[in-house]
Amino acid sequence: MSEKKYTGIGFRKDFAEELIDSEVLKPSFIELAPENWIGMGGYWKKQLDKAAEKYPVTCHGLSLSIGSPDALDVPFVKQVKKFLDQYKVKVYSEHLSYSKCDNAHLYDLLPIPFRMDAVKHIVARIKQVQDILEQPLVLENVSYYTPVAAEMTEHEFISAIVNESGCNMLLDVNNVYVNAFNHKYDAKNFLSKLPLNKVAYIHMAGHEQVSDTLIIDTHGQAVIDPVFELFEHAIGLVKPVPVLLERDFNIPELEELQGELSRMDSIISKIWKTEHAAA
Repeated sequence: MSEKKYTGIGFRKDFAEELIDSEVLKPSFIELAPENWIGMGGYWKKQLDKAAEKYPVTCHGLSLSIGSPDALDVPFVKQVKKFLDQYKVKVYSEHLSYSKCDNAHLYDLLPIPFRMDAVKHIVARIKQVQDILEQPLVLENVSYYTPVAAEMTEHEFISAIVNESGCNMLLDVNNVYVNAFNHKYDAKNFLSKLPLNKVAYIHMAGHEQVSDTLIIDTHGQAVIDPVFELFEHAIGLVKPVPVLLERDFNIPELEELQGELSRMDSIISKIWKTEHAAA
């Protein structure tokens, strides 16, 4: 029996054709942002269909803006639901942030104040989304560079939202590392305070250290050794789930991407011994 694989890669147009036919890069699933593909026709729709025939698909959205003060964009969520059904997507994740205010798209993922009124607002919106999707929403712990009017800690904020809404969690290991470095807290201690029983998905990525006191989450570099070390610690705390390698630009040769996937698989094989449904 072949060894179970858990690692996937983002499906990007930069290397879509290569991935579909590749004998080098062999993920166990692919991830894409549904809003980038909804309504797509022609050549790229055919490429997506080919990829979806070869690999299971997960979705990681950019436009839900779950923390926005604006009303939820219900027509958009219904479009996402149709897309998830079409491609049999079992994991739809988004960011615990907001990107829209006063009907203006801000084209960035902005931090939500760690406050109880924000928790209540977001929990109500999550429940609305889950009712439409008919499946749990999966929310990512995001990187941020300054807290905004915080009345509770980051882990208290995340835990309250996850526990009160019934959603699942996307654990972004690199974001934990980045935030721990920038805000000077212990990453492993932070992990221990999260609702790890609700982790349904994991992200790994690279970042750029721009000074002695600041790291920027970029997804444009290779994953560094300390993030791999934190990953090994983190997966020892959660059940087996799909693990995604994010690489958004500065795309290297496919051999390099496969090398990172293989390193994650090697770590996983030491930690996760039980069978678990892939994406």
